[in-house]
Amino acid sequence: MPSSQLIGSVASLWRYPVKSMMGEELNAAEVTKFGLLGDRAYAVVDVETGKVASAKNPKKWPNLFSFRAAYIEPPRLGEEIPPIRITLPDGTLVRSDDADVDSTLSRALGRAVKLSRSTAKPSLEEYWPNIEGLTHRDAITDEPLPEGTFFDVAVVHVLSTSTIDVLRAVYPEGRFEVRRFRPNVVLQPDSKRDDFIENQWSGDALAMGSEVWLNVTGPCLRCVMTTLAQGDLPQDIGILKTAVKHNQGGVGAYASVAKAGSIRRGDVVKSEPAISAVAS
Repeated sequence: MPSSQLIGSVASLWRYPVKSMMGEELNAAEVTKFGLLGDRAYAVVDVETGKVASAKNPKKWPNLFSFRAAYIEPPRLGEEIPPIRITLPDGTLVRSDDADVDSTLSRALGRAVKLSRSTAKPSLEEYWPNIEGLTHRDAITDEPLPEGTFFDVAVVHVLSTSTIDVLRAVYPEGRFEVRRFRPNVVLQPDSKRDDFIENQWSGDALAMGSEVWLNVTGPCLRCVMTTLAQGDLPQDIGILKTAVKHNQGGVGAYASVAKAGSIRRGDVVKSEPAISAVAS
């Protein structure tokens, strides 16, 4: 891709304070070398196995998408991550700094769990549905997470609105919406497209606004989470089947942070040559 090519603009920003719970839509965010400040800062950990609870294994954790997490106050650079408020499926509210937070979450999830900010050698269990083209079929695998984080592969996930539109066109019965795919940055291309634009970004940087640069590391290969019900979105295995059939399972792109800074809805996004330095 040529350098300094205009791609589009930032349509929306999302942060997920607790892994596999619903998160927050933002107007602006600070981006650090660990992604959007406060993203996946917490996780629920299974006391019995020590593994991170994840909607990637919906047979064990069938209702994680019915929990919503939000910060009590916005995270700030150079300060401790603030407490969060979790809304349970029945509407009950619990804070991360409540003395009974673990017991409250354990009752709601039906397993002994603890809310954690870190865990040694984090890993999770992932269920692979029986779909031709996936690495595994009808199997549960153990998946390690990057040490010291609760991210699956990379600290930022970018998704274009045009990719959502392409998927809707080839599977009109499916409800393709951004929230199914849990991106951090949603990009609105500057012109109508009928392809998977993210496939062109690998190895390049995305310059967002005047400060943030993201090095695109590869496609975001989707999993069973995209098929699960959340809110008014129904469960639909066809969502993942369509992504696998038409783009080898890729929906969006993973990225690392090359330059940290502030990002805002409406910021212009350009492609640039990738750089290696990470700003502090």
